[in-house]
Amino acid sequence: MTREKIDRRAFLSTGAKAGFTVCGLCVCSQFPGLAHAGDGSKTQQLIDPKKLNFCGYTCPKDCAFLQGTLKNDVTLKKEAWKDWKIEERFGLEFDPEQAICYGCKSLDKPEGVVLARCDVRACAREKELESCIECDELPACDKDLWRRFPKFKAQVVEMQKKYRAQA
Repeated sequence: MTREKIDRRAFLSTGAKAGFTVCGLCVCSQFPGLAHAGDGSKTQQLIDPKKLNFCGYTCPKDCAFLQGTLKNDVTLKKEAWKDWKIEERFGLEFDPEQAICYGCKSLDKPEGVVLARCDVRACAREKELESCIECDELPACDKDLWRRFPKFKAQVVEMQKKYRAQA
């Protein structure tokens, strides 16, 4: 076995570049908005409507409605009821039987008050869509969710453009 003499500076420089590259890739994979291709353009993470809720949102795992439902925790359910302003929006006093949510795509589970009254979910299901980003009518849609959260709707419309561009 022959051993070639390695220039220490070149070795350290190459090793450092490789290390920074690996660290950068690890960080960027956790935060897709930070990822960039070598040519300076942003890389596009493929958008899969099947992985989104009907409205385009991805619910956090620590959602009080979801966790309250899974754990049958009345305290979490009350917290969610208050945070989501169910009494003000629907005129309903807290009811632990209606304060449930397994996620809007859990079609084999009971619907709580939020899912039962979500017009975006009902529309997407009626049109047999995985997500609103597949709907041609999204930009002009005036459903309750979009009226209450216009910035969110704008984000979903932008997501729709990216989704269509990737096809």
